[in-house]
Amino acid sequence: MNLKLRIWRQKDTNSDGKLVEYDLKDVNPDMSFLEMLDVLNLSLIKKEERPVNFDHDCREGICGACSMTIDGNPHGPVKGVTACQLHMRHFNDGDVITVEPFRAKPFKVISDLVVDRSSFDRIIQSGGFISASTGSAPDANSIPVEKNKADVAMDFAACIGCGACVAACKNASAMLFVGAKVAHLNSLPQGKIEKNRVVKMVSQMDKEGFGFCSSTKACEATCPKEISVKAIAELNKLYLKSQF
Repeated sequence: MNLKLRIWRQKDTNSDGKLVEYDLKDVNPDMSFLEMLDVLNLSLIKKEERPVNFDHDCREGICGACSMTIDGNPHGPVKGVTACQLHMRHFNDGDVITVEPFRAKPFKVISDLVVDRSSFDRIIQSGGFISASTGSAPDANSIPVEKNKADVAMDFAACIGCGACVAACKNASAMLFVGAKVAHLNSLPQGKIEKNRVVKMVSQMDKEGFGFCSSTKACEATCPKEISVKAIAELNKLYLKSQF
């Protein structure tokens, strides 16, 4: 498989960036998208050119680090997968593939396809936790949780914080991410004791510069873990309750 890649190249945050074209030949269709970028980088290194910087960790669709947009789609054209789990067999011989970093004001480009997603960390630090007394670990069954509530909590806990929802939203809203974290914790008795969680997390989200939700559901459509927009509805409900 022969491909033409148009990749965003930007040396650092303060530099201007541009799309640069690369021709890549004999691509194995069983490669993942990141393995294909590895092959490209190997060829660039051999030519003593600067390799393309991109983020990754586990490459198992769990960490959410591969924050890149492929042909206008966060993580690529296949629903329910991250870029590391996207395989080249989903493309055709002769395709021109455009690869860019996630585009959002709070996600500053660090270099090439790497963006700074520490804004998500600060949102979690503001309220995405539970309070627990120090000492020995409590017995696992000491706080009974109804199965239907546990199932709901697990559905929202599937969020890996990759930022695809922000990149897909025309307003760069982080409400699916924040909603998933809030709904996950608030579904469990251990999490309900944090009365000001939703106010703190929404306040930090606004402080980071994320936009508002206009209910286009682009976030749900592109989420690699297929988190439902019910998370946003739950976030709005809890926020309204907190005002009374």
